Amino acid sequence: MTSHTLNELLAEGVRGRYILVRSDLNVPLDGSTVTDDGRIKASLPVLSKLTDAGARVLVTAHLGRPKGAPEDKYSLRPAVDRLAELAGFKVTLAGDTVGSSAKEAAASLQDGEALVLENVRFDARETSKDDAERGAFADELVALTGDNGAYVDDAFGAVHRKHASVYDVATRLPSYLGDLVHTEVEVLRKLTADTQRPYVVVLGGSKVSDKLAVIDNLIGKADTILVGGGMLFTFLAAAGHKVASSLLEEDQIPVVQDYLKRASDAGTEFVVPTDVVVAEKFAADAAHETVAADAIEDSSFGAQGIGLDIGPDSAAAFASRIKGAKTVFWNGPMGVFEFEAFSAGTRAIAQALTETEAFTVVGGGDSAAAVRTLGFADDQFGHISTGGGASLEYLEGKELPGLSVLDR
Repeated sequence: MTSHTLNELLAEGVRGRYILVRSDLNVPLDGSTVTDDGRIKASLPVLSKLTDAGARVLVTAHLGRPKGAPEDKYSLRPAVDRLAELAGFKVTLAGDTVGSSAKEAAASLQDGEALVLENVRFDARETSKDDAERGAFADELVALTGDNGAYVDDAFGAVHRKHASVYDVATRLPSYLGDLVHTEVEVLRKLTADTQRPYVVVLGGSKVSDKLAVIDNLIGKADTILVGGGMLFTFLAAAGHKVASSLLEEDQIPVVQDYLKRASDAGTEFVVPTDVVVAEKFAADAAHETVAADAIEDSSFGAQGIGLDIGPDSAAAFASRIKGAKTVFWNGPMGVFEFEAFSAGTRAIAQALTETEAFTVVGGGDSAAAVRTLGFADDQFGHISTGGGASLEYLEGKELPGLSVLDR
């Protein structure tokens, strides 16, 4: 990667300069309470380095998907309050993004302090497909940095977006790669080039359609792909099995059948669960039982049964594959881990990752939330990504706009 690094910026000197940092504060909330502060903690090292060096740091970030206008439920306030608790420097939140509050707060910012601008997606121009509209918003963000500003991209979870605060500002300011993004890219390169084998990929989550491109690109590259989560039922249906009322994407059955054939020819093995935990309904306290994966409709619940987790035999088989690997990438829970009765499969995968000698990567998003919810610590894994979507698009072989604009 030819991008300029944060260390280069620090070597140039940042005291008294306004540095615009794109951070990832898109954290899950329960009302106004942050339920997983992993991304906030991950953003701290770069912000700390800059404030320690005397920079006046302006932070841009998004939360959720507001529709181009302010909405209280998408305010960055809870995330910024948590950031302020963790930070060793002064952190404040502007009342808007590029309006009078942001301008006044930026003007009064002192060396070694950070100002977080309100959710950039409160301005419709942030995500506009019109280059001129995004550019106009970027110009207003850049104007807050004065005559000697610089830009640092430290939000890996947004680098796959051609948004104003990610892409367009990087074309207007001297731009640098944040440590977090640099680490993420180096980790993902280990999954795509010179990968140590056996290379095992664990894919879960609800829909196979969300993973089509990454599956397509992994065929012939991964040695084994373990399939769990809601997507497993489309694989079972592709093999001719009935799945009762389990999640099924019928339109994807031919695609999966093609993948299975191609994988066999390319030396990649798909491993699909042999047993499934089937429930009477989608509920934490639902009656449930374990049945063979090819006999889901033979459960006590018949055609109304819903598969909500992989079974214990499958979990053990998956764990064995993981422990025999040299490299493991995991994206997507094995079941409805939020319900204790259907969390065993996801727990087994996480436990196996902590016990293997392989290089392990947890692919962000729901997987990261799952391991933390189930009581595992981040340092028990080789790497926990901060960007699930960005990780998948990288593994799909796509160009990530936020990275390509820095590679110059």
